[in-house]
Amino acid sequence: MLLTSHQARRLAAASLVPLVALTACSTSSDGATAEGGVSLDLVAYSTPESAYEQITADFAETPEGEGVEFSTSYGPSGDQSRAVEGGQAADYVNFSLEGDVTRLVDAGLVGEDWNAGEHRGIVADSVVVIVTRPGNPLGITGWEDIVEPGVEIVSPNPGSSGGARWNILAAYGHALEANGGDEEAAREYLVDFFNNAVALPGSARDALTSFTSGVGDVLISYENEAILARQNDQELDYLVPDETLLIETPAAVTEGAEPEAQSFLDYLYTDEAQASFLEHGYRPVTEGVTGEVEGANDPADPFPTPQVLFTVADDFGGWPAAAEKFFADGEDGEPLGLVAEVQQETGKLGE
Repeated sequence: MLLTSHQARRLAAASLVPLVALTACSTSSDGATAEGGVSLDLVAYSTPESAYEQITADFAETPEGEGVEFSTSYGPSGDQSRAVEGGQAADYVNFSLEGDVTRLVDAGLVGEDWNAGEHRGIVADSVVVIVTRPGNPLGITGWEDIVEPGVEIVSPNPGSSGGARWNILAAYGHALEANGGDEEAAREYLVDFFNNAVALPGSARDALTSFTSGVGDVLISYENEAILARQNDQELDYLVPDETLLIETPAAVTEGAEPEAQSFLDYLYTDEAQASFLEHGYRPVTEGVTGEVEGANDPADPFPTPQVLFTVADDFGGWPAAAEKFFADGEDGEPLGLVAEVQQETGKLGE
Protein backbone atom coordinates (compact mmCIF):
# COMPACT_ATOMS: atom_id res chain seq x y z
CA MET A 1 0.00 0.00 0.00
CA LEU A 2 1.33 3.45 -0.94
CA LEU A 3 1.81 6.05 1.79
CA THR A 4 0.74 9.53 0.74
CA SER A 5 2.75 12.53 1.88
CA HIS A 6 -0.06 13.39 4.29
CA GLN A 7 0.08 9.93 5.83
CA ALA A 8 3.88 10.00 5.88
CA ARG A 9 3.91 13.27 7.77
CA ARG A 10 1.44 11.91 10.33
CA LEU A 11 3.60 8.81 10.71
CA ALA A 12 6.71 10.92 11.16
CA ALA A 13 4.99 13.03 13.79
CA ALA A 14 3.82 9.94 15.63
CA SER A 15 7.37 8.60 15.72
CA LEU A 16 8.39 11.56 17.88
CA VAL A 17 6.02 10.45 20.61
CA PRO A 18 6.90 7.50 22.77
CA LEU A 19 4.99 4.56 22.06
CA VAL A 20 -2.15 5.92 -0.71
CA ALA A 21 -9.42 7.01 -31.43
CA LEU A 22 -12.57 6.24 -32.73
CA THR A 23 -14.03 2.86 -33.49
CA ALA A 24 -17.63 2.36 -34.51
CA CYS A 25 -20.36 -0.20 -34.92
CA SER A 26 -23.70 0.02 -36.67
CA THR A 27 -26.30 1.39 -34.27
CA SER A 28 -29.76 2.84 -34.20
CA SER A 29 -30.67 6.06 -32.43
CA ASP A 30 -31.73 4.20 -29.28
CA GLY A 31 -28.37 2.47 -28.82
CA ALA A 32 -29.36 -0.85 -30.39
CA THR A 33 -27.04 -2.49 -32.90
CA ALA A 34 -28.16 -3.74 -36.28
CA GLU A 35 -27.81 -7.27 -34.89
CA GLY A 36 -30.23 -6.55 -32.05
CA GLY A 37 -27.65 -6.06 -29.30
CA VAL A 38 -26.70 -2.90 -27.44
CA SER A 39 -24.08 -0.34 -28.40
CA LEU A 40 -22.42 1.79 -25.75
CA ASP A 41 -20.63 5.05 -26.48
CA LEU A 42 -17.38 5.11 -24.52
CA VAL A 43 -15.66 8.50 -24.36
CA ALA A 44 -12.27 8.72 -22.67
CA TYR A 45 -9.01 10.59 -22.41
CA SER A 46 -6.17 9.46 -24.63
CA THR A 47 -4.03 7.09 -22.59
CA PRO A 48 -6.25 4.11 -21.67
CA GLU A 49 -7.18 3.25 -25.27
CA SER A 50 -5.16 0.03 -25.44
CA ALA A 51 -6.43 -1.10 -22.04
CA TYR A 52 -10.04 -0.57 -23.10
CA GLU A 53 -9.51 -2.55 -26.30
CA GLN A 54 -8.85 -5.57 -24.11
CA ILE A 55 -11.34 -4.76 -21.35
CA THR A 56 -14.31 -4.16 -23.66
CA ALA A 57 -13.59 -7.41 -25.49
CA ASP A 58 -13.41 -9.29 -22.19
CA PHE A 59 -16.62 -7.67 -20.95
CA ALA A 60 -18.44 -8.87 -24.07
CA GLU A 61 -17.60 -12.43 -23.01
CA THR A 62 -19.39 -12.06 -19.67
CA PRO A 63 -23.12 -12.70 -19.15
CA GLU A 64 -23.64 -8.98 -18.43
CA GLY A 65 -21.78 -7.98 -21.58
CA GLU A 66 -23.31 -10.46 -24.01
CA GLY A 67 -24.39 -8.66 -27.18
CA VAL A 68 -22.79 -5.36 -26.11
CA GLU A 69 -20.68 -3.48 -28.64
CA PHE A 70 -18.76 -0.26 -28.12
CA SER A 71 -18.29 2.91 -30.12
CA THR A 72 -15.22 4.61 -28.68
CA SER A 73 -13.68 8.06 -28.75
CA TYR A 74 -10.31 9.06 -27.26
CA GLY A 75 -8.61 12.43 -26.97
CA PRO A 76 -7.42 15.15 -24.59
CA SER A 77 -9.45 14.90 -21.39
CA GLY A 78 -10.76 18.47 -21.33
CA ASP A 79 -11.66 18.39 -25.03
CA GLN A 80 -13.52 15.11 -24.58
CA SER A 81 -15.48 16.42 -21.61
CA ARG A 82 -16.45 19.60 -23.45
CA ALA A 83 -17.50 17.54 -26.48
CA VAL A 84 -19.89 15.48 -24.36
CA GLU A 85 -21.20 18.66 -22.75
CA GLY A 86 -21.78 19.96 -26.27
CA GLY A 87 -23.78 16.94 -27.40
CA GLN A 88 -21.38 14.10 -28.27
CA ALA A 89 -23.03 10.78 -27.48
CA ALA A 90 -21.68 9.09 -24.35
CA ASP A 91 -22.92 6.29 -22.11
CA TYR A 92 -19.69 5.89 -20.18
CA VAL A 93 -16.94 8.47 -19.68
CA ASN A 94 -13.43 8.13 -18.28
CA PHE A 95 -11.43 11.32 -17.96
CA SER A 96 -8.08 12.29 -16.54
CA LEU A 97 -9.46 14.86 -14.11
CA GLU A 98 -12.33 15.03 -11.66
CA GLY A 99 -13.25 18.45 -13.03
CA ASP A 100 -13.96 16.98 -16.44
CA VAL A 101 -16.61 14.77 -14.83
CA THR A 102 -18.05 17.52 -12.64
CA ARG A 103 -18.47 19.65 -15.78
CA LEU A 104 -20.97 17.00 -16.90
CA VAL A 105 -22.57 16.91 -13.46
CA ASP A 106 -23.13 20.66 -13.71
CA ALA A 107 -24.63 20.14 -17.18
CA GLY A 108 -27.05 17.53 -15.83
CA LEU A 109 -25.42 14.76 -17.84
CA VAL A 110 -23.90 12.80 -14.93
CA GLY A 111 -25.51 12.18 -11.55
CA GLU A 112 -24.24 14.03 -8.50
CA ASP A 113 -23.59 10.69 -6.77
CA TRP A 114 -21.15 9.47 -9.44
CA ASN A 115 -18.30 9.29 -6.90
CA ALA A 116 -20.27 7.98 -3.92
CA GLY A 117 -19.06 4.38 -4.14
CA GLU A 118 -16.22 2.58 -2.42
CA HIS A 119 -13.65 3.69 -5.01
CA ARG A 120 -15.01 7.26 -5.38
CA GLY A 121 -15.46 6.77 -9.12
CA ILE A 122 -11.76 6.04 -9.69
CA VAL A 123 -11.16 3.06 -11.98
CA ALA A 124 -7.34 3.06 -12.21
CA ASP A 125 -4.33 4.76 -10.65
CA SER A 126 -0.90 5.78 -11.85
CA VAL A 127 1.92 8.12 -10.81
CA VAL A 128 3.87 10.87 -12.56
CA VAL A 129 7.24 9.73 -13.92
CA ILE A 130 10.20 11.22 -15.76
CA VAL A 131 10.95 9.53 -19.09
CA THR A 132 14.46 9.71 -20.54
CA ARG A 133 16.30 8.60 -23.62
CA PRO A 134 17.65 5.01 -23.50
CA GLY A 135 20.44 4.67 -20.97
CA ASN A 136 19.51 8.04 -19.41
CA PRO A 137 22.43 9.84 -21.11
CA LEU A 138 21.96 13.05 -19.11
CA GLY A 139 22.00 11.16 -15.81
CA ILE A 140 18.59 12.48 -14.75
CA THR A 141 17.83 11.48 -11.15
CA GLY A 142 14.84 13.65 -10.30
CA TRP A 143 13.00 16.94 -10.58
CA GLU A 144 15.96 19.24 -9.99
CA ASP A 145 17.92 17.81 -12.91
CA ILE A 146 15.25 18.57 -15.51
CA VAL A 147 15.34 22.33 -14.88
CA GLU A 148 19.09 22.57 -15.40
CA PRO A 149 19.99 24.87 -18.33
CA GLY A 150 19.83 23.10 -21.67
CA VAL A 151 17.62 20.18 -20.64
CA GLU A 152 14.71 19.99 -23.10
CA ILE A 153 11.36 19.04 -21.56
CA VAL A 154 8.31 17.60 -23.32
CA SER A 155 5.03 17.61 -21.37
CA PRO A 156 1.42 17.97 -22.52
CA ASN A 157 -0.30 21.35 -22.41
CA PRO A 158 -2.16 22.10 -19.14
CA GLY A 159 -4.75 24.04 -21.13
CA SER A 160 -6.15 20.89 -22.76
CA SER A 161 -4.58 17.84 -21.16
CA GLY A 162 -5.46 16.37 -17.81
CA GLY A 163 -2.14 14.54 -17.81
CA ALA A 164 -0.34 17.87 -17.96
CA ARG A 165 -2.06 19.06 -14.81
CA TRP A 166 -1.00 15.99 -12.86
CA ASN A 167 2.56 16.53 -14.16
CA ILE A 168 2.70 20.17 -13.14
CA LEU A 169 1.29 19.53 -9.68
CA ALA A 170 3.86 16.77 -9.13
CA ALA A 171 6.67 19.14 -10.13
CA TYR A 172 5.28 21.96 -8.00
CA GLY A 173 4.80 19.61 -5.05
CA HIS A 174 8.45 18.62 -5.24
CA ALA A 175 9.58 22.25 -5.41
CA LEU A 176 7.38 23.21 -2.48
CA GLU A 177 8.67 20.30 -0.41
CA ALA A 178 12.31 20.98 -1.37
CA ASN A 179 12.00 24.65 -0.41
CA GLY A 180 10.32 24.23 2.94
CA GLY A 181 6.90 25.33 1.72
CA ASP A 182 8.16 28.52 0.04
CA GLU A 183 5.55 29.18 -2.66
CA GLU A 184 7.62 31.85 -4.39
CA ALA A 185 10.52 29.41 -4.77
CA ALA A 186 8.10 26.79 -6.10
CA ARG A 187 6.78 29.32 -8.61
CA GLU A 188 10.33 30.03 -9.77
CA TYR A 189 10.79 26.31 -10.27
CA LEU A 190 7.79 26.33 -12.62
CA VAL A 191 9.30 29.27 -14.52
CA ASP A 192 12.46 27.20 -15.04
CA PHE A 193 10.34 24.18 -15.99
CA PHE A 194 8.43 26.03 -18.71
CA ASN A 195 11.54 27.83 -19.93
CA ASN A 196 13.00 24.38 -20.61
CA ALA A 197 9.84 23.12 -22.34
CA VAL A 198 10.41 22.56 -26.06
CA ALA A 199 7.00 21.00 -26.76
CA LEU A 200 3.62 21.17 -25.00
CA PRO A 201 1.38 18.93 -27.15
CA GLY A 202 -2.38 18.76 -26.73
CA SER A 203 -2.59 15.41 -24.94
CA ALA A 204 -0.46 12.95 -22.98
CA ARG A 205 -0.52 10.57 -25.94
CA ASP A 206 0.56 13.34 -28.34
CA ALA A 207 3.38 14.25 -25.94
CA LEU A 208 4.60 10.65 -25.96
CA THR A 209 4.46 10.58 -29.76
CA SER A 210 6.44 13.81 -29.92
CA PHE A 211 9.09 12.45 -27.57
CA THR A 212 9.44 9.10 -29.32
CA SER A 213 9.81 10.93 -32.63
CA GLY A 214 12.95 12.56 -31.25
CA VAL A 215 11.83 15.80 -29.60
CA GLY A 216 13.33 16.69 -26.22
CA ASP A 217 15.58 15.10 -23.62
CA VAL A 218 12.91 14.18 -21.05
CA LEU A 219 9.18 13.58 -21.09
CA ILE A 220 6.93 14.08 -18.07
CA SER A 221 4.27 11.42 -18.25
CA TYR A 222 2.09 8.80 -16.61
CA GLU A 223 3.89 5.68 -15.42
CA ASN A 224 1.46 3.57 -17.46
CA GLU A 225 2.28 5.51 -20.64
CA ALA A 226 5.99 4.82 -20.20
CA ILE A 227 5.31 1.14 -19.59
CA LEU A 228 2.98 0.88 -22.59
CA ALA A 229 5.56 2.55 -24.82
CA ARG A 230 8.14 -0.03 -23.81
CA GLN A 231 5.63 -2.82 -24.38
CA ASN A 232 5.34 -1.45 -27.92
CA ASP A 233 9.12 -1.57 -28.39
CA GLN A 234 9.70 2.15 -28.02
CA GLU A 235 13.24 2.81 -26.84
CA LEU A 236 13.09 4.83 -23.65
CA ASP A 237 13.78 4.63 -19.94
CA TYR A 238 11.80 6.07 -17.07
CA LEU A 239 12.20 6.74 -13.38
CA VAL A 240 9.71 7.22 -10.57
CA PRO A 241 10.90 10.36 -8.74
CA ASP A 242 11.37 10.23 -4.98
CA GLU A 243 8.51 12.73 -4.76
CA THR A 244 5.63 12.28 -7.13
CA LEU A 245 1.86 12.54 -7.39
CA LEU A 246 -0.82 9.85 -7.29
CA ILE A 247 -2.86 10.01 -10.50
CA GLU A 248 -6.50 9.00 -10.04
CA THR A 249 -8.62 8.67 -13.18
CA PRO A 250 -12.40 9.10 -12.70
CA ALA A 251 -15.18 7.39 -14.63
CA ALA A 252 -18.96 7.68 -14.66
CA VAL A 253 -22.12 6.55 -16.40
CA THR A 254 -24.19 9.30 -17.97
CA GLU A 255 -27.82 10.03 -17.18
CA GLY A 256 -30.17 8.00 -19.36
CA ALA A 257 -27.42 5.62 -20.47
CA GLU A 258 -28.19 2.05 -21.40
CA PRO A 259 -28.30 -0.19 -18.29
CA GLU A 260 -25.35 -2.11 -19.69
CA ALA A 261 -23.20 0.98 -19.14
CA GLN A 262 -23.55 0.58 -15.37
CA SER A 263 -22.81 -3.12 -15.74
CA PHE A 264 -19.64 -2.18 -17.60
CA LEU A 265 -18.59 0.28 -14.90
CA ASP A 266 -19.22 -2.38 -12.24
CA TYR A 267 -17.15 -4.85 -14.27
CA LEU A 268 -14.16 -2.50 -14.15
CA TYR A 269 -13.77 -3.24 -10.43
CA THR A 270 -13.57 -7.00 -10.93
CA ASP A 271 -10.23 -8.73 -10.57
CA GLU A 272 -10.29 -9.57 -14.28
CA ALA A 273 -10.66 -5.95 -15.41
CA GLN A 274 -8.22 -4.61 -12.83
CA ALA A 275 -5.70 -7.23 -13.98
CA SER A 276 -6.13 -5.88 -17.52
CA PHE A 277 -5.44 -2.35 -16.31
CA LEU A 278 -2.37 -3.71 -14.50
CA GLU A 279 -1.10 -5.45 -17.65
CA HIS A 280 -1.26 -2.07 -19.40
CA GLY A 281 0.78 -0.36 -16.68
CA TYR A 282 -1.94 1.04 -14.42
CA ARG A 283 -1.87 0.57 -10.66
CA PRO A 284 -5.01 -1.35 -9.58
CA VAL A 285 -7.51 0.37 -7.29
CA THR A 286 -8.69 -2.89 -5.71
CA GLU A 287 -6.77 -4.97 -3.20
CA GLY A 288 -5.09 -8.21 -4.13
CA VAL A 289 -4.61 -7.70 -7.87
CA THR A 290 -0.95 -8.34 -8.63
CA GLY A 291 1.18 -9.76 -11.39
CA GLU A 292 4.15 -9.18 -13.64
CA VAL A 293 4.02 -6.17 -15.93
CA GLU A 294 5.99 -6.32 -19.15
CA GLY A 295 7.77 -3.04 -19.84
CA ALA A 296 8.10 -2.01 -16.20
CA ASN A 297 11.58 -1.35 -14.83
CA ASP A 298 11.15 -4.48 -12.69
CA PRO A 299 8.36 -6.59 -14.23
CA ALA A 300 8.11 -8.74 -11.09
CA ASP A 301 7.77 -5.67 -8.85
CA PRO A 302 6.38 -3.12 -11.29
CA PHE A 303 5.10 -0.39 -9.00
CA PRO A 304 7.75 0.96 -6.59
CA THR A 305 6.61 2.99 -3.62
CA PRO A 306 7.83 6.61 -3.84
CA GLN A 307 9.42 8.17 -0.79
CA VAL A 308 6.75 10.88 -0.87
CA LEU A 309 3.45 10.45 -2.67
CA PHE A 310 1.40 13.62 -3.00
CA THR A 311 -2.34 13.50 -3.56
CA VAL A 312 -4.54 16.26 -4.87
CA ALA A 313 -6.92 15.85 -1.94
CA ASP A 314 -4.31 15.98 0.84
CA ASP A 315 -1.71 18.32 -0.63
CA PHE A 316 -3.62 20.65 -2.96
CA GLY A 317 -7.02 20.95 -1.30
CA GLY A 318 -8.92 18.87 -3.87
CA TRP A 319 -9.44 19.49 -7.56
CA PRO A 320 -11.76 22.52 -7.34
CA ALA A 321 -9.21 24.40 -5.23
CA ALA A 322 -6.26 23.20 -7.31
CA ALA A 323 -7.96 24.12 -10.58
CA GLU A 324 -8.70 27.63 -9.36
CA LYS A 325 -5.26 28.25 -7.87
CA PHE A 326 -3.15 26.76 -10.65
CA PHE A 327 -5.14 26.47 -13.87
CA ALA A 328 -7.82 29.20 -13.96
CA ASP A 329 -7.88 30.67 -17.47
CA GLY A 330 -8.89 34.21 -16.57
CA GLU A 331 -12.38 34.05 -18.07
CA ASP A 332 -15.15 36.25 -16.65
CA GLY A 333 -12.62 38.60 -15.12
CA GLU A 334 -11.21 36.01 -12.74
CA PRO A 335 -7.44 36.10 -12.12
CA LEU A 336 -5.21 33.69 -14.00
CA GLY A 337 -4.11 30.57 -12.19
CA LEU A 338 -0.46 30.26 -11.25
CA VAL A 339 0.40 27.86 -14.08
CA ALA A 340 -1.48 29.86 -16.72
CA GLU A 341 0.31 32.97 -15.45
CA VAL A 342 3.73 31.30 -15.72
CA GLN A 343 2.91 30.02 -19.21
CA GLN A 344 2.10 33.55 -20.32
CA GLU A 345 5.20 34.92 -18.63
CA THR A 346 7.47 32.40 -20.36
CA GLY A 347 5.60 32.46 -23.67
CA LYS A 348 5.10 28.69 -23.48
CA LEU A 349 1.39 28.46 -24.23
CA GLY A 350 1.46 25.03 -25.84
CA GLU A 351 -0.59 23.46 -28.60
